[in-house]
Amino acid sequence: MFHIFQCQPLRLITHTSLSSMCLKLMLSRPVAFAQIWKSWFSSHSLLGKKNIILMGPPGAGKTTTGRIVGQKLDCPVIDIDDDVLETTWNMSVSEKLQGLGYEEFLEEEGKALLKFSASGSVISLSGSNPMHAAGMQHIKKTGIVVYLDVPTTVIMSRLKSKAMDRIVGLSPGVSLKDILRFRKQFYKRWFDIRVLCGGDVEAEVVAEKVIDAVKRYQDSELETFISTRSSRSGRSTEEDSQKLYFSDIITQGLALDGGLFVPERGLPKFTAEEWQGLIEVTYIERAQVILERCIHPTDIPASKLAEIVETAYGENFSCSKVAPVRHLAGNQFLLELFHGPTASFKDFALQLVPHLFAYCIPRSCNYLILVATSGDTGSAVLDGFSRLHDTDKQRIAVVNFFPEDGVSPIQKSQMIGCQTENAWSVGVKSDFDFCQTAIKKIFTNSDFTGFLTVEYGTALAAANSINWARLLPQIVYHASAYLDLVHQGIISFGSPVDICIPTGNFGNMLAAFYAKMMGIPIRKCICASNENNVLTDFIRTGVYDLRGRKLISSFSPAVDILKSSNLERYLHLIANEDGQLVTQLFNQLENQGHFQLQKDLLGKLQQDLVAGWCSDEDCLAAIHSVYSTTGYILDTHTAVAKVVADRLQDRTCPIIISSTAHYSKFAPAIMRALRIAEINQNPLSQLHLLSSYSALPPIHWGLLETLKKTGNGDHHVCAADMNVLMSHIEALAQNHFM
Repeated sequence: MFHIFQCQPLRLITHTSLSSMCLKLMLSRPVAFAQIWKSWFSSHSLLGKKNIILMGPPGAGKTTTGRIVGQKLDCPVIDIDDDVLETTWNMSVSEKLQGLGYEEFLEEEGKALLKFSASGSVISLSGSNPMHAAGMQHIKKTGIVVYLDVPTTVIMSRLKSKAMDRIVGLSPGVSLKDILRFRKQFYKRWFDIRVLCGGDVEAEVVAEKVIDAVKRYQDSELETFISTRSSRSGRSTEEDSQKLYFSDIITQGLALDGGLFVPERGLPKFTAEEWQGLIEVTYIERAQVILERCIHPTDIPASKLAEIVETAYGENFSCSKVAPVRHLAGNQFLLELFHGPTASFKDFALQLVPHLFAYCIPRSCNYLILVATSGDTGSAVLDGFSRLHDTDKQRIAVVNFFPEDGVSPIQKSQMIGCQTENAWSVGVKSDFDFCQTAIKKIFTNSDFTGFLTVEYGTALAAANSINWARLLPQIVYHASAYLDLVHQGIISFGSPVDICIPTGNFGNMLAAFYAKMMGIPIRKCICASNENNVLTDFIRTGVYDLRGRKLISSFSPAVDILKSSNLERYLHLIANEDGQLVTQLFNQLENQGHFQLQKDLLGKLQQDLVAGWCSDEDCLAAIHSVYSTTGYILDTHTAVAKVVADRLQDRTCPIIISSTAHYSKFAPAIMRALRIAEINQNPLSQLHLLSSYSALPPIHWGLLETLKKTGNGDHHVCAADMNVLMSHIEALAQNHFM
């Protein structure tokens, strides 16, 4: 059996001479001694008895990177090809491959790996090692598997000038590109952490990235969360006394002090080379890479995260590109976010979050998820949680509160039709702001939440965009849209774009701003409002004023919102995480109905955001105009964004308009815009009529199926009273969990 044991630190120096050397260095150059000791201790405590196992395709630079990492960490370096296989076989890898053939070679290579043992070393695997399951299971137990993820085009370029007689599977009928594509599935199965390696990145830089990635993997303490209302200098809230991680805050929703959770050290940054490495890959691959950097592997391992992402976006979206970018006219592009099962952008988060939630929560606990919706969130939440495994449905249930008379008929039919054994809809005789405020108050009502825990063994959680996990998938599609424009040759990487989003609760806009912080070259984020334009006024003046304002029902109900919850996260960010200031502002909003930003903060805000609004008449006119000139039908929310984009863009760069819902959901308004005289009140009939227009995009398949099975389904309706809402919650918890 082949053994390499952990090296002994400073092994050529005796204890006596070491002590003497240390003493002399400490006395003569104390600063230098401290730096050397810190460096040595950091390197060796990083590795310990574990191995760093480098994995990747041929040409990824595993051998060179491994040598540099080994030098930096002062530990043995083992190349499986050169130091194990060729030593064991007493012949070159290429000779062995030619003598045995593809399948028998993999088996012999796997057997050699099973006999191999090492600790405290940097190990460079062969490109084909991951294809032998037993061998990889054996080696993975000894350390941390680091995947050097190099773009296929870069690998192809590197291998052009090299002999390829050691590449398993290469034959006259099989191209190198096919082999690289085939092997990706095996690399994804085994890695613990991924290091993105662009085309022009030096091996020295890759080695540093490997070490940084291993440090991150071993230290989850680096990725904790705080409340937007907590202060770094004077922590006072209960959760500040303990560390909170992703797996904690996904279940809590709101912080105990009423604030929203944000990552204490901010979001990860991607280099330009790393982003460019994602230009050629699929949406699912982009999502996995970005989410891996935002969710610590201690919370959700990379292999499990990959499984969840594939489940969420693999088959549940009608478009293979998941979130395609379509040219509309001039320099305007549409980001189509309606290809999910419930036809809105909410599906991107809510096909993913239920699986993240189910993985993170304790198996012994029941959770009741509360949701407030202005239209699209409700059906998306219900559909997402209904797709969980049956065992998870028994311990996770959802209650969806929506304004009974404040959503479109089709949206209501969707929410009724998406009810299942663990998901229910409750209409509230009020508006969205009441529903959202009521849920926030219920979460901070310790008597009620404690009662549910004691009586029914049930904890409450949130699935609205106040939940941090809801924002992460939205960051992905904003980044992906930019990369698609690069891939299509519309722009080169680094060229700026503007983004215009119909904005209500500010979550979608915040996600775009986060994408910008992570390295996507977004110039301006344009907030588009309807006549409920409190955000527009705020961005222009710095005054958030709800006094005397009443919610106006519009043709774009998803942005019929006056209190924008996620604005709190943005203000916390630009206020340098001053939790005391954020607390002051939002307490004043709650108690007095208004607040005003300081001049310096308003200046920061206006560097990032611009805003406009449009009337219902302008919205319908835009739908008619676009259809007349292009044959494309915008939904009412996208039309709001189109109108505002036309008014505010300066046409010096492309603008990406978020198309947040499919027009089928708002058929009466669309028919009015298209000047269809006779409007049948039956939602299903409305969709059939619209489908006869053969417009782009076609009628939404999932929506049509939901309406076919809805019929006249029942749902609960209650008064706008906190006690009534809590009674509904208690009754549903009792029925489902007892």
